[in-house]
Amino acid sequence: MCSSGQRRGRVYRRCGCRDADRRQLGAGCSRLVEEGHGTWTFAVDIPSLNGRRRTVRRGGFDAAPHETVAAYLTKWLKGMEFLLKPTTYARYRTYVLCELIPVFGKMRLEELAHDHITAYTHQQLEAGRGRQAVYHCLATLSSALGTAVRTHRLPYNAAQPLLMRRPRPDERVPWSAEQAVAFLTHCRGADPAFADLVEVIIGTGLRKGEALGLQRPCVRLEDRVMYIRHTLSAIDNHELVPTAPKTKKSRNWVPLSDRVAAALQRTMARSTTVSNDHVFQGPDGKPLHPAAVRRRFHELREQAGLPHVTIHDLRHLAATLALEGNVSMAVISKTLRHSTLSTTANIYSHLTWDVAMAAVHTIETRLRRVEARARGAVDPRSPSISLPNPLFSHVA
Repeated sequence: MCSSGQRRGRVYRRCGCRDADRRQLGAGCSRLVEEGHGTWTFAVDIPSLNGRRRTVRRGGFDAAPHETVAAYLTKWLKGMEFLLKPTTYARYRTYVLCELIPVFGKMRLEELAHDHITAYTHQQLEAGRGRQAVYHCLATLSSALGTAVRTHRLPYNAAQPLLMRRPRPDERVPWSAEQAVAFLTHCRGADPAFADLVEVIIGTGLRKGEALGLQRPCVRLEDRVMYIRHTLSAIDNHELVPTAPKTKKSRNWVPLSDRVAAALQRTMARSTTVSNDHVFQGPDGKPLHPAAVRRRFHELREQAGLPHVTIHDLRHLAATLALEGNVSMAVISKTLRHSTLSTTANIYSHLTWDVAMAAVHTIETRLRRVEARARGAVDPRSPSISLPNPLFSHVA
């Protein structure tokens, strides 16, 4: 026992696990009964000059000093299971179990250094590994080690700073309106149900998962509106689960044109079962699998003799058609339900050839008219200039 005039202290364990509201559990985590979970922390009450006691805390004392990277990553992954969307957790699990543990797993956690991660990065890139894949592995490792730092398990994050920037996706050229019409025409003869799915995606700019996750109660044809509340995801490319939309702003309403409303009406009329509320169903009455939709899309695209694009490029096509119709970037951002206007601007900063040419022709026409007024001359209309589209030109 300590007298009231003596220093008082306590030693306890705490961890960095968080609840559903992202609040840290600390010493209240139920998993602290597990061996190796959490770190030791001490708190000492010491007197101060003003007579009041002051508490000094220090943490980060490892309960498992010989813990390997494999053991730590496995424990970290388990702790993330209920904090992440199922699809995100599945990706993290793949990176941890198939990429990081085979390379770093046998090392003691404290021994993992920036040099080890640098060597791994160079080896992967020199072996021809894609930059996107390497980046995601590094980001996952950095996230795991960042948790170790925040919970005082490690003094620093060996994966920081990241050794490479996030690779920018390749700039894709969506179909033209003429090519989209050619595809829809082919689909209406070969697969009418699939044609209606594509009509909905092009006509609203939905993501594939949002279209496949669309449910009947969320579609109000008489009001020409539908509500995005779910996205259909395939866990490990197998188990279908409804998950939350990509961002908070993705969970919103979407207006329906008459053309899209007609496609939805046909789709719901041909449904073979009402055992589930999914608008788009297969012949067996079950929700369409994203992988099966992707395969069918490319089969029909090849039959129609059209250039390679992805289903997600149909979303870009919707934005491109709106841009070519002089719809403002702000309205397009709202329609596509991007989190910020800058997201839309970054994706579509290249615009399209027709829109870009219209912009520079507008500048030229304005200058010509001002010059003509300055000379007191009649403003002649400038002849339109037809230039080749470099996006589709080929170097011999």
